[in-house]
Amino acid sequence: MRRVVITGAGTLNPLGADVASTFKAMQAGRCAIGPLTCRDVERLSVQIGAEVSGFDPVSHFTRAQLPLLDRFTQFALVSARQAMAQAGLDLSEAEQLRAGVVLGTAGGGNLTVDDNYRTVYEEGKNRVHPFVVPRLMHNAAASHVSMEFGLKGPGFTTSTACASANHAMGQALMMIRAGMADIMLTGGSEAMLGFGGIKAWEGLRVMSRDTCRPFSRDRSGMVQGEGGAVFVFEERERAIARGAVILAEVAGFGLSSDASDIVMPDRDGPVRAMRMALADAGLAPNAIGYVNAHGTGTAANDRTEAQALAEVMGDHLAVCPVSSTKSMHGHLIGGTSAVELLACLMALQEGVIAPTANFTEADPDCQLDVVPNEARAARVDAVMSNAFAFGGLNAVMVLRRAA
Repeated sequence: MRRVVITGAGTLNPLGADVASTFKAMQAGRCAIGPLTCRDVERLSVQIGAEVSGFDPVSHFTRAQLPLLDRFTQFALVSARQAMAQAGLDLSEAEQLRAGVVLGTAGGGNLTVDDNYRTVYEEGKNRVHPFVVPRLMHNAAASHVSMEFGLKGPGFTTSTACASANHAMGQALMMIRAGMADIMLTGGSEAMLGFGGIKAWEGLRVMSRDTCRPFSRDRSGMVQGEGGAVFVFEERERAIARGAVILAEVAGFGLSSDASDIVMPDRDGPVRAMRMALADAGLAPNAIGYVNAHGTGTAANDRTEAQALAEVMGDHLAVCPVSSTKSMHGHLIGGTSAVELLACLMALQEGVIAPTANFTEADPDCQLDVVPNEARAARVDAVMSNAFAFGGLNAVMVLRRAA
């Protein structure tokens, strides 16, 4: 079976405008959650989120491009440019036919939808901009990335709520393994921090009004974020042959469905996804040196994940660090597991495990070493990243230190 490695990474998220600044923020345990600045924020019950601040689209895109690009697409393109630059790829026409893109998003052009609802319903206008559909469609980011880099191989979008990016990266892994492509740009992005997006999530009554404290006894819910991350997945022998710097090996992927409830998690589904990912990687649970948890900060999700981890990891869980970086960058919904994979790369490359920020008091129902509040130095050879979505759709990635 063909092996797959990561040769490039890029990101634009609340913690940083690139991978280096994101690593620095994670190592400092910095929390990017703060007051929202969206229109009509005073009408929201939840007025906090993790925004990408200081981002000026005009410095990244031309006036001709911007009318076609929703914010989630902008995040993906900026991230993809960084990833391709790090990978050092300049694809020939023949290589373009063997290169593709698969990205994850849950909301797609949510801000475009919100803006145009206002145009039609609030302002009473009878026409909208002709580019509304190309901006809002969920495949917009994947399409624009493919066009910018001439990626003529497989191209599509996955949309599985909070597991979208992990599902996308798993598909990219499998397509390279299967010989359908040699290079895949993959990851995810999200931009839902507008009035409509937040108001819809308020209805679920799972949102915190102060901050995100995963696995803490006094947690009060999840906090939304925005942003994205994109990676270059490449067939290992090809990467070695061209002298690429290998950041990590994509060792395993597992996925499952709870087939139980549309919003409430079930332990069995995550257990099966984690075991599948470990088996796919050929690793025993005790080989994992760090788990980036789904860790949303809601009681149901945190406790279910802790129980699932205990079942999968057994006695090893007592010495295996498990942190939730959503405590710092918020829950990017469809793009979150892409940003969380950066924490996994940081553990493998730099030997630093990102903390669970804002932690106060342990929940007796979550018996985990959550790396509370401060990053930790450790030698890590393999990591696991969990993503468990509404609808009971689970996706787990396993990375291994580059050999």
